[in-house]
Amino acid sequence: MSSSPSPATPGRSAVIGRRGLLVGAAVAAGAQALNIRTAHAEPVRRDPFLLGVASGDPLPDAVVLWTRLVADPFDAASLGARSVPVSWEVAADPGFRRVVRRGVAVAEAGYAHSVHVDVRGLQPGRDYWYRFRTGRHLSPSGRTRTAPAAGARPGRLRLGVVNCQDWQHGYWPAYTALAAEDLDAVVHLGDYIYETDPDSRYPDRLHTTPQTPGLNQLLTLADYRARHALYKTDPALQGAHAAFPWIVTWDDHEVENNYAGLVDEVDDTGARHQDTAAMARERAAAYQAYYEHMPLRNPYRAGSPDYRLYRRFDFGDLLRLNVLDTRQYRTDQPGGHSQDFGAVGDGLGNTAGTLTGAEQEEWLRRGLAGSGARWNVIAQQVMMSQIRFPNFLDPAHPLPPLANLDQWDGYDPARARLLRFLRDAAVANPVVLAGDIHSSWFSDLRIDRDDLAAAPVAVEFTATSISSDFPAAFDAPLKALNPTLNPHVRYFEGLRRGYLRLDVDRERWLTDARTVDSIAVRESPVRTSASWAVVAGEPGLVPA
Repeated sequence: MSSSPSPATPGRSAVIGRRGLLVGAAVAAGAQALNIRTAHAEPVRRDPFLLGVASGDPLPDAVVLWTRLVADPFDAASLGARSVPVSWEVAADPGFRRVVRRGVAVAEAGYAHSVHVDVRGLQPGRDYWYRFRTGRHLSPSGRTRTAPAAGARPGRLRLGVVNCQDWQHGYWPAYTALAAEDLDAVVHLGDYIYETDPDSRYPDRLHTTPQTPGLNQLLTLADYRARHALYKTDPALQGAHAAFPWIVTWDDHEVENNYAGLVDEVDDTGARHQDTAAMARERAAAYQAYYEHMPLRNPYRAGSPDYRLYRRFDFGDLLRLNVLDTRQYRTDQPGGHSQDFGAVGDGLGNTAGTLTGAEQEEWLRRGLAGSGARWNVIAQQVMMSQIRFPNFLDPAHPLPPLANLDQWDGYDPARARLLRFLRDAAVANPVVLAGDIHSSWFSDLRIDRDDLAAAPVAVEFTATSISSDFPAAFDAPLKALNPTLNPHVRYFEGLRRGYLRLDVDRERWLTDARTVDSIAVRESPVRTSASWAVVAGEPGLVPA
């Protein structure tokens, strides 16, 4: 039975229960047992599965399977212009003795020989194992999981939250640790790749050289394909993808730093500056490469600068996950400040500003208002919490404070509108997830940040990075000044890299900050450096 991609629609998704056997390594034994015939001659002469396998966007009866065939991972043309048939199978056991679905997909050269299989007809709330084959070459196997049936009342959900994995800043022991967790799914909040030129203290962590070096950004489809392929060669990342279904969204570095819609980064001048037409071409290349390397259900139209990524997943009636895109539709950051750090008032007065665009904002409001879930989650890219930063641009005069206008602080009226909606619509137990800033921030969200007597409208958990740097010099000043400048921030940590582990049941939400000792090595111990909870029906964070 074959399966083909279908358009994305807001769906019910995910998984409750024990993780079962984790399968992330390549399959060696049993290769001959996979007896799937392909319809055409075999054009692939060497192992083409060098970028691993992945699954994502789980529904009660479906999951998307992904792989990409490569000859030279950094040259998509090296596999030739022919389409390649790829067999796939899904089994109810890790040994593939009970195969429940199988078919043949076509890896098209126009999409870098990537494969997206929307497997339907699966049972809800089940673990499955999957793998691919082309000719005599067998892929690694992966494990995935479907959602519980619609209307189910699951008792527990465990999620991982990750973001910001700059290849050049260090290794990814956090992904090795993540793969060993007992999770139902992983949510990636963006900055999956970085667009910068080769420059690393680690000789084996240099970025691919783009077609136009010196701009410190990527421009062409070949540039973005090579960069994504480089990141996908990392064994720790491959293992984390093979262990769980992923739900992904992008931020800025998948295209370029701090872009807004079709507006170039404010600091780009000279040869680096791009008008809207050039930005549209760059965005089309970036979006196509992103689609080609992710387990996404919604098909992408080759060459388009547009791709709908915002979507919704229900984990039974326990949790509704609204996944946003705050880059493609946003207006420009206000003020025109270098690095988009500027006066707090610029964000307060940005009455026409939007991070989501009107259509996505209305979609979000409908999904929140119509939700019957116990927990309602907004998974998005940049901090929603109202943060005041000491003036790091002028350390001799740290006050008055600055705002990061690339975050929701640059779009304060839009944020206030959303927070008021959460309050007025009595949305049950709203939780915001964020990333981008390479540090951990756990905060209470109020419409008026300074009215500490008011009950929080929601809470926000901002995850630290997998490897991207947070300036170490900023850590101590923020820890000293947050109680005064940002009293709604209950926890901050800038020196540790890692991920969040969410353990959610019907009465309590627990977030563990899971951090590694070092990213200077491939293997490093992981520990829980902080734990904070939310009690259902009682707004605000409490120490766990």
